[in-house]
Amino acid sequence: MTALRVTTIGTSMILDEVTVQGCKTSLHGILLRPGDAGYDAARKVWNGMIDRRPGLIVRCAGGDDVIAAVHFARTHQLLVAVCGSGHSAAGYGTCDGSMVIDLSPMKNIHVDPASRIAHTQATAYNILSAFSRS
Repeated sequence: MTALRVTTIGTSMILDEVTVQGCKTSLHGILLRPGDAGYDAARKVWNGMIDRRPGLIVRCAGGDDVIAAVHFARTHQLLVAVCGSGHSAAGYGTCDGSMVIDLSPMKNIHVDPASRIAHTQATAYNILSAFSRS
């Protein structure tokens, strides 16, 4: 891929390959663009009536990826949608032409047995709420 047209605050712009690769190398997770393997699966949300095509999808592996994605978006004035589990009926977790910060891979839970404190990543709440109901 060479250049990528993205939606920014107020207009659109072209991100060159070097810029996109800079974002990609700053991540532990995955950066997807249209045409990449896995892009179509990653852009889908629960509500099948919502069919948007983001310019970039950052599948975050942890908090550092969220910080890197927000920094990249701010630097390039990209519009951003944040996707937790993709269950927003209105489709707020996705967008056309800009950046989706996808938190769905962040499901890790660490329990400290001594302090009885659980440390969770962004989408682990869904897992924990299932346990609390049983």
